[in-house]
Amino acid sequence: MSRRTAHPGSADAPRTAARPLPPRARRIIRLNNTFQLLFNLLWWMPVFYAYQRQAGLSDGQIFGIQSIYYIAFCLFEIPTGLVADRIGARNCLRAGAVVMTAANLAPLLAPTYTGFLAHFLAIAAGRSLTSGAASAYLYDSLRAQGAGEHYLKAEGQARAWGLGAKVLCWPLVGPLMALAHGAPYALSAVSAAGSLLCAVVLPAHAAPSPPAAGPRRRLAALHEATAALRTVRAAPWLALVMVQGVAVFTLSRICQVNLFQPVLLDHGIGEGSHGAVLAAMTVAEAVASARPQWLTPRLRPATWVTLLSLAMAGTLAGLALGGPWTVIVLLCLFAAVCGFVYPLQRKLVNDAIPHGAPRATLLSVESIVDRAVCALAAVATGAYLAAGRLDTLLWHSALLTGALMAVWHLVLRRSRRRAHGRPPLHRVRLGPDRPILHGRAQPADG
Repeated sequence: MSRRTAHPGSADAPRTAARPLPPRARRIIRLNNTFQLLFNLLWWMPVFYAYQRQAGLSDGQIFGIQSIYYIAFCLFEIPTGLVADRIGARNCLRAGAVVMTAANLAPLLAPTYTGFLAHFLAIAAGRSLTSGAASAYLYDSLRAQGAGEHYLKAEGQARAWGLGAKVLCWPLVGPLMALAHGAPYALSAVSAAGSLLCAVVLPAHAAPSPPAAGPRRRLAALHEATAALRTVRAAPWLALVMVQGVAVFTLSRICQVNLFQPVLLDHGIGEGSHGAVLAAMTVAEAVASARPQWLTPRLRPATWVTLLSLAMAGTLAGLALGGPWTVIVLLCLFAAVCGFVYPLQRKLVNDAIPHGAPRATLLSVESIVDRAVCALAAVATGAYLAAGRLDTLLWHSALLTGALMAVWHLVLRRSRRRAHGRPPLHRVRLGPDRPILHGRAQPADG
C-alpha cells in the first residue's frame, strides 16, 4: 500500500478501509492461496540430492542437471509469456499445473538420469508457465471485481500460506520416505494435481483489451528490449546494482538449494532430518524478510547489501569448520541474512530504474541473468563435489564473494568520480515518450 493510501488524511484511505471485499473476490483469493500453496509444495526439495545419489547418479550428473534446469528456466521464460497472452492467464495456470503434475511423476516412473533430467526440465516449464500468469490473473480478477486495492495483501497472503505449508510438511519428509521411498515425489504429484483442480474452478474475469496482433506484438517486444538495453547503458548505477543482485541471488540459491544437503550429509546428518532443517531455514528467512526495518537506517541500502553479502560469505566459510549443530545454526543464519538482503536489493534495483523505463522487461532481464549465472555455478559445484572438495568449494565461494564485493565498490567509487566530472543532466531518448535522465546525479542510495 502506498503512503498516500495509508495516510489517515488521504481521500483514498477511508474508501479502501470501508469497501467490503465482494464474495466473488473473496473466493478468488481463497482459490489463489490454495493454488499457490499446492503448486509450490515440493515435498522432495529437502531430499532430492540424497534421492538421486541413491538412484545411482554421480555428483557431476546431479549438478549438471541443475545447470540445465537453470538454463531451461531462462529459455522458457520468453515463450511462456507469449503463451499466456495467447491462451489467457487462467488457462496458463491450468497448463502449468498439468506439466507440474507430470514432472513430479517422472522420477517415480524412471528413476534414472534421463528421468530426473526430464523431471527438472518439466519443472522449469511448469514454473515458467505460472510465474507471471498467477499474479496477472489475481490482479486482473480483483480489478474486475472492484477490489484492486486488496491485491497486495492477497499476494502476500498467498506467500505466507505457502511458507507455512512448507514449514509444517518438510519435517515429515524423512519419516515418510522411510515408509515409502518414493513418497516425496508422489505427494508432490498429488499436491500439483490439487492445484490443477483449483485452476479448473477459478472463475473467469472480464477480459482485458485484446493484445496486439502478431507483427505489432513482436515490434512492441523488440522496442521494450531495445529500451531496456539503452536504459542499462545510460544508467551505470542500475547496471551496478543488478550485478550486485546477481551475486546475492547466485550465492543464496547455490547454498540453500544445491549445497545444503551435501553439507548436512558431510557432517553426518542423515536425510531423515533434512526436512526439519530446511523448515527451520524457511522460518528464519520468512521472519527476516518480514522485518527489514530491524536494520538501522544509518547505512544506505547499498552498504547493507554489501555487508550482508560478506556475512553470507563468512557463514559459508564457517560451514567448513563447524560441527553438526554449528552447521545447522549457520545454515539458519545464512537463510536469515538472505531474508534481510532480498527486499533491500529489490528496493535498490527498483529505485535505480528511471521513470518511464520498461521496468518489467528490466526485471526479467535481471532474472534471466541470475539463472544463467546459477547454471555456471551449478556446473562448478558439481565438479568440486565430484572431486570430494566440499570444504574447498565453501572457502573459494567465500573468498570469491569478498573479492567481488571489493571490486564492486572500486567500480562504484570510480563511477561516482566520473559522475561528478560530467556536465549537468541531459536527456537520453529511449524512444517516443520514454526519456530518462543521465548525467551527474546519482540515486540517494548510491
